[in-house]
Amino acid sequence: MLINRANIETAFTGFKASFNRGFEGAKPSYSRVAMTIPSTSSSENYGWLGQIPKMREWLGDRIVNNLSAHSHTITNRKFENTITVKREEFEDDQYGIFSPLFEEMGKGAKELPDELVYALLTLGFSSKCYDGQYFFDTDHPVKNANGELVSASNSDGGSGSPWFLLDGNRAIKPIIYQDRTKPQLTSLDNDNDENVFWRDEYVYGVRMRANAGFGLWQLAYGSKQVLDATNYAAARASMMSLRGDSGRLLGITPTLLVVGPALEEAARELILSQTRAAGESNPWRDSVELLVTPWVG
Repeated sequence: MLINRANIETAFTGFKASFNRGFEGAKPSYSRVAMTIPSTSSSENYGWLGQIPKMREWLGDRIVNNLSAHSHTITNRKFENTITVKREEFEDDQYGIFSPLFEEMGKGAKELPDELVYALLTLGFSSKCYDGQYFFDTDHPVKNANGELVSASNSDGGSGSPWFLLDGNRAIKPIIYQDRTKPQLTSLDNDNDENVFWRDEYVYGVRMRANAGFGLWQLAYGSKQVLDATNYAAARASMMSLRGDSGRLLGITPTLLVVGPALEEAARELILSQTRAAGESNPWRDSVELLVTPWVG
């Protein structure tokens, strides 16, 4: 191929098309467990966390909910993916072989939120959330009907492969995906660019800014116990009986079971089978949706 500006731009247009094809073809699932919050600065503060607004009978003056009772900041992180194409590949009309690589770049950019969200979910057993406790913990502080601090739990511990029960039908979700700058593919392919002059190669890269953080722990239950009917039933009961400040039921209903590949068979047997191993009917069949993701280990 003749190396000139028009041909270089045509090649980049093709690379962008491959990138977009990979981006549009990817099917991430993070939106089922995380709410997307647009970000406009280097970090965002979520002072309203800890509040699940509930209706009450209006007697006397209104009671104003304090939406800044907690300070929880999520700082954006910067991500990149960069590849090079030698000038000889263009001269010898071999640049087309890089199209699959650009398609994978697009796929990777689209799936980054999955990586961030599910990695954070898995780290919830050892990472703190807005109330200063681990996201999955047995002693989250909550005020009872008498205004006294009591402990609430969203975990039963364990040491096996993790599984998670979530209420994903609310506007607020257990995890926050913070979207600052969407992925963009750019190039260094001018003759006077240093990489072209010194190394005789063109450089292409994608850049984006984002992060994931914890939302409401009340909407998630994390366990490393054996995934069986007994532990699953206990997790459901624990979530559905959770009370918020003032001792009011939160009305949480589990809708989603999230597991990694190691627990897929057990999860399918628990949630999708019509009968149990002994032949009796399975009371937990279709009680929640099942989400299996490679990002949970």
